[in-house]
Amino acid sequence: MACKLGFVIAIIATALAVSSAHAQGAPEPAGVWQTQAGDARVKVTKCGGGICGVVVSLRDPIDPMTGKPQVDNKNPNPSLANRPIIGLPLFTGMHPVAAGKWSGQIYNADDGGTYASSITVTGETTLRVEGCVGALCGGETWSRVGR
Repeated sequence: MACKLGFVIAIIATALAVSSAHAQGAPEPAGVWQTQAGDARVKVTKCGGGICGVVVSLRDPIDPMTGKPQVDNKNPNPSLANRPIIGLPLFTGMHPVAAGKWSGQIYNADDGGTYASSITVTGETTLRVEGCVGALCGGETWSRVGR
């Protein structure tokens, strides 16, 4: 009887461990992330079955040339070139493609371009952001600064 009870306890313990590990899953990207250069912070949230990312702060929020808040002046669309950088949406159509990974497009306010992109949670405090133009790809690692 002791052998059977030990076996039953082992099965229950294994089932609990497996369900606990499954429930934890991959780390989520929701939170506030600082870019690798430290020049911006981006709030990532769940939206529409995927994720959205919006600039929430800048290291230098005031344009030294104008003395006014930074705007999206590199945007090729004149109707968007005066929108503030703070509040600017960066991700478009970011949908899950694997555990801890999303794919879609990212807007780069530094050059006004939109690029194919992927976002991968590489740890509790790190997010890998990559973008491609044709066969040329690059990326950076963002650090979590808030939830």
